[in-house]
Amino acid sequence: MEILREIRRSGFSFQRLSGIYSELNQMKGVPQNPVYHSEGDVFRHTEMVCDCLLALPEWSELEQEEQELLFLAAAFHDIGKVFCTKQEDGNWVSPNHTIIGEKKFRWLAYKNTEQFGLTFSQREKAAKLIRFHGLPVWFWTKDRTAFDLIKAAESIPLRLLYLLSKADVQGRVAKEADELEVQVALFADYAKELGIWEQPYVFANPYTKYQYFHREGLWHQTVLCDSTEFDVVMLSGLPLAGKDTWIAEHGRGLPVVSLDDIREQMGISPAKNSGRVAQAATEQARIYLRGKQPFIWNATNIIQETRQRLVGLFAGYGARVHLLYLEAPYQELFARNQKRARYIPEPVLEEMIRKLEMPAPWEAYEVIWRF
Repeated sequence: MEILREIRRSGFSFQRLSGIYSELNQMKGVPQNPVYHSEGDVFRHTEMVCDCLLALPEWSELEQEEQELLFLAAAFHDIGKVFCTKQEDGNWVSPNHTIIGEKKFRWLAYKNTEQFGLTFSQREKAAKLIRFHGLPVWFWTKDRTAFDLIKAAESIPLRLLYLLSKADVQGRVAKEADELEVQVALFADYAKELGIWEQPYVFANPYTKYQYFHREGLWHQTVLCDSTEFDVVMLSGLPLAGKDTWIAEHGRGLPVVSLDDIREQMGISPAKNSGRVAQAATEQARIYLRGKQPFIWNATNIIQETRQRLVGLFAGYGARVHLLYLEAPYQELFARNQKRARYIPEPVLEEMIRKLEMPAPWEAYEVIWRF
């Protein structure tokens, strides 16, 4: 079973799709604030969004896979509300539902490969559409409006995001629906003006791109001279994804700072004293950094905040940080775990999969995904 094929077979019917993928039925009965969603629960809203998507004039101009992926994103765009909707001061709210929805969708598609049948690229495009589907409505309220759009364009085509957001606004009953649609139209105009409607922004060079996303107030058309001096490879991926194998095959004999090796040397179990291990690894890395010595940082690095702290540290010494994400199939991951000397309890591994934050293209000097 492949979900994109089922979407087409169903005639792009959300009702039929929910009969095949039970996860969608979790949205039934999940309440919404009637000020913004008086049409009913999240399931009803999602059904309306999918119908509105098919009615858009631009729909017929899309390629087949674009239609399928956009419909898939529409069907799951509010799945995060299932897990975060609550009452606050007498109103129904769903804080961070786009971030939660992205992670939930990725977890479902990764774990249930046979049911979803998505490639890595397809999965991540749908996940990022879910993550950013609210951006066209609120982008103009931010201090750095261009920054937010350019950042999103690193991960998804904004023309597809525009269509999803337009359908999201139309697929509801709300007094301010017309006003929201105007904001979505402004988003499209601004994206075209910035030259990121079809593709990511083309920076002067990789160094300028990195600095734009990490230095406050830098103009996107700035041209900076690349002052980096040496390379650092930072690995990212779930345990057993193949990081050690990659080092053995492609490490070129570079020194490796490995948190697992340090933990073993210090006799510290995986469940204890992570701070001591991280501190020891950082001190070891600083020796290489001060000497401008290329090296490999080997750890899971599945949380963006952790990665950004390390990338900032390495870049501060003049390093070109190459962030390499590695992924192995879900079933293979657990099969490898059974053979591993340092066995990871399966609930712990499952929790890591749920928490995974995919590296974004803007996070380092270069970001590479291998799967």
